[in-house]
Amino acid sequence: MKPKLFLITPPFTQLNTPYPATAYIKGFLNTKNIESIQADLGIEVILRLFSKEGLTDLFRHFERSRETNNHQPTTDNCRRILALQDEYIKTIDSVIQFLQGKNPTLALQICQEDYLPEASRFAQLEELDWAFGSMGTQDKAKYLATLYLEDISDFIVECIDENFGFSRYAERLGRSANSFDELYEALQQKPTYIDEVLFSLLKERIETVQPNLFLISVPFPGNLYSAFRCAQWVKKHHPEIKISMGGGFPNTELRSLSDKRVFEFFDYITLDDGEVPIEELILNLEEERTNNQDKRVFKRTFVLENGEVVYKNNSQKHDYKQSQVGTPDYSDLLLDKYISVIEIVNPMHRMWSDGRWNKLTMAHGCYWGKCTFCDISLDYIKVYEPVAANLLCDRMEEMIAQTGENGFHFVDEAAPPALMRALALEILRRKLSVTWWTNIRFEKSFTKDLCLLLKASGCIAVSGGLEVASDRLLKLIDKGVTVEQVAKVTRNFTDAGVMVHAYLMYGYPTQTIQETVDSLEMVRQLFEAGVLQSGFWHQFAMTAHSPVGMYPEKFGAVKETETIGTFANNDINYVDKTGINHDKFSFGLKKSLFNFMHGICFDYDLQDWFDFKIPKTKISPDFIFDALQEETDFNIKPTAKIVWLGGKPSVEHFTKSKKGNSWELMSLTFHDKKESFTIQTNKTEGEWLVEMLDKISVSQSKTYSFQEIKTDFETNLEDFELFWYSKPVNTLREFGLLQL
Repeated sequence: MKPKLFLITPPFTQLNTPYPATAYIKGFLNTKNIESIQADLGIEVILRLFSKEGLTDLFRHFERSRETNNHQPTTDNCRRILALQDEYIKTIDSVIQFLQGKNPTLALQICQEDYLPEASRFAQLEELDWAFGSMGTQDKAKYLATLYLEDISDFIVECIDENFGFSRYAERLGRSANSFDELYEALQQKPTYIDEVLFSLLKERIETVQPNLFLISVPFPGNLYSAFRCAQWVKKHHPEIKISMGGGFPNTELRSLSDKRVFEFFDYITLDDGEVPIEELILNLEEERTNNQDKRVFKRTFVLENGEVVYKNNSQKHDYKQSQVGTPDYSDLLLDKYISVIEIVNPMHRMWSDGRWNKLTMAHGCYWGKCTFCDISLDYIKVYEPVAANLLCDRMEEMIAQTGENGFHFVDEAAPPALMRALALEILRRKLSVTWWTNIRFEKSFTKDLCLLLKASGCIAVSGGLEVASDRLLKLIDKGVTVEQVAKVTRNFTDAGVMVHAYLMYGYPTQTIQETVDSLEMVRQLFEAGVLQSGFWHQFAMTAHSPVGMYPEKFGAVKETETIGTFANNDINYVDKTGINHDKFSFGLKKSLFNFMHGICFDYDLQDWFDFKIPKTKISPDFIFDALQEETDFNIKPTAKIVWLGGKPSVEHFTKSKKGNSWELMSLTFHDKKESFTIQTNKTEGEWLVEMLDKISVSQSKTYSFQEIKTDFETNLEDFELFWYSKPVNTLREFGLLQL
């Protein structure tokens, strides 16, 4: 029996770009010549719902339920949307096309603000100009169109399905569900209207693909309910198809699964990297067909045997190296039909929801792997393996050819600086025009010159964990950075023109109120200094696979319960020995940050953000300003790579005379993308410089070290240091002569 696989991401994840898990697996299966089809049922359900036909049916469904169940809208907002249903039906197809980038002229009409029907989401419009400034017509229209979609979503939540959400569905049922009871009970209920839309799409796909193995990737809690609904439908209508769940949710939450009812829906639950577990499942299909159950071999897989949940890991195969897993394959996905929305004014979050991104990984796992709040005991972080820069570039070129998109989001836990440097050099060497962003650690390796190199290669943004902006807590977290260091790195990226987003944390065990206030002051100063452009506060959550979760007593916390649930076991309820209620800081931290991101309210007293008494900050008002004052460093490592990003100069020779003496000089004129500039040197140094700039040009395959350049200079000339720190070379350093 030839294996045929159907891979899906169930509703809902992102509207603007596919979640990459199925594309990664399909890329791997290609290397084994195993046939597979993939689908993102999230975007397909959204497109089916948010269409002329879909909305017509939606409103009709509501009218029928109103007649049979006397189901009335309970808010003025929903009554208004119901009254304007013809306007929504008339405009929906055009708006979706506009958000797909296919109907750009509609922006002009949307911005006149008499085209779209408006309900409660538009109440925030007074803040539009303040929040966005003088943004372009396309962006403003995209934001208004997003509000319009959210109004319809509000109607669906109130009148059709309370669990609906654009990027998550019934998320509450998946979050920290130690017991399967509530989710199981929901799955026994009559399918909702949204479920029925999902089933109609699933029916079409299953009948077309006719798979014998159905793989469901569940990245987040918000995909869990619909994953079970998909499995339930297939089990009922096609019991011959084997069904497996993998992905981020089971990898973190289901590691101690013991509830046998889960296997009414799924035949297998696999953990961690999916390639070998899936390969073994495919081989098992043949053993099961010939009734050789005893010969089945599994890799990190839960199955039901003799009425009990059993974890099997008897495969002798090792996980594949990153060089062996193939290039992610996005074929089958509706790449031209994803919709870009602008939901909120946070510039980094906007990148998550706006634009299509090819997703790649520079390295498996995390090269740091020490942060105490992180799941560092799990393979997806613990097993660190980088991908060679030339292979990464090969994959980027393949994906550009396949998708027609040259934007890349590297979804690393923390991209390694040395690999980022190698990747940037390879991108520039190949003359690729790409746009990319990733997650980093704010470590001192990110020098001014490295940031300039990354920018030149197409890097537009980085996000990184500042977490708690307190040196004591950063040490307790084992972040390996200080606030002063973070300030310098964010300055280097900002000066290079790369946007910086900081993940911020509050409520870490033993964190005092004073430290929360001081952390906010640090964040205020970073924004005031202009070195941070975006940020987001997260409240600390204790997870089972982090050092804090495994040894809470070391961090001043006590677990509330030791009982392990039969279903999801990741989030841990705990008591902080300080007894501080960190929840109460949430609103003030987020409100202040919203204002700082817009460059205002820096002069507010920190007390103004809270409606309860807080202590005065103990941070010097000039702490960040002082940290950013830097003396010129004349020490350069002999092994440092020297790279020239600019082009070849035009050369003129001339003679300068003074008091009867004359010197032969050279004038070198360079042209960069913005301007032209000229430097002057004596003839011998100038000739050496022209030759050396060609050798160290970023387009050359060899990179030269500082020591190699110094040695080359000193074969015929003297005083290299005097020349290297002279005005002409310093000018070149401003225009792309980099020390890496």
